[in-house]
Amino acid sequence: MNFERAIIIRDKTRLEQLIERFNSKAQAKFYIERSEGDFEYYEIENDTFYKSLNKIQEIISKRLKYKVIDRSFLSTYIFTEQDLVVVIGQDGLVANTAKYVNGLPIIGVNPDSARYDGILLKHTPEKLDSTIKSVLKGDVTTKSVTMAKATLNDGQTLLAFNDFYIGADSHVSFRYDIEFKGKKERQSSSGIIVSTGAGSTGWLSSIFNMKNNINGYDNFSERENQAQLEWDDNKLVFVVREPFLSKVTQIDIGFGIITKRQTLKIESNMPTKGVIFSDGIESDFLNFNSGSRVEIGIADEKANLIV
Repeated sequence: MNFERAIIIRDKTRLEQLIERFNSKAQAKFYIERSEGDFEYYEIENDTFYKSLNKIQEIISKRLKYKVIDRSFLSTYIFTEQDLVVVIGQDGLVANTAKYVNGLPIIGVNPDSARYDGILLKHTPEKLDSTIKSVLKGDVTTKSVTMAKATLNDGQTLLAFNDFYIGADSHVSFRYDIEFKGKKERQSSSGIIVSTGAGSTGWLSSIFNMKNNINGYDNFSERENQAQLEWDDNKLVFVVREPFLSKVTQIDIGFGIITKRQTLKIESNMPTKGVIFSDGIESDFLNFNSGSRVEIGIADEKANLIV
């Protein structure tokens, strides 16, 4: 690919978010210290991030034009095939970015290896120059990641890199009709989780941890995890959380594997407060109330991470 520019995706630091909340750094510091918090921790984290960001800009500027955009503009920014996407932040920012770049390769840079695990952040500012050089030569390996897609009956769509949550936007029961493998039933539950391979070690794994605890599996070797998938598997896993059995609701459809041929269909029975969240981002959602139907399947788009 002939890259003409780099698009650097970043998010606000926690210090910047605190300053926005309290209108000034002094007021933010007063609030944190009054609560016996360590304000210096936020300052060090912020300084480390900007040192990394400055280093990245310096390296990229030697080889490409670049533009820095905030996470909040991802959904409206128009990416082209000449854009090399560089994400600096935490793992969640890579997941969020992948849904909007139409399969463009992504370089995930860990700005603070002491604080961030960096499962999706395979690069550091110090080694970015050699990575950029390899990418421009076409000598690079990418890891393909399967994503999930939600399609509403009104045509709206939403992608997920890790998982979907389909349910209520508060702690009330989610009421709906669910259809899978030709079987349909009415349910009431705490919502439905649909996970990709990349997300199967996250939220979905916690559901299996709960199941193992209930079953009394004390030893790790005894614990079951039926949901472990490879990142590029053309499969998704869904689990119904805490289904409630009553005179009018059933519990037989509770777990399944979604494939290219086998999708999951859900019809909302929620007058209000029904939602579909993507990757735990509350601003990344579709309203899902009475009259809405959704089909969850495997997206044609793939995320491509430069490793």
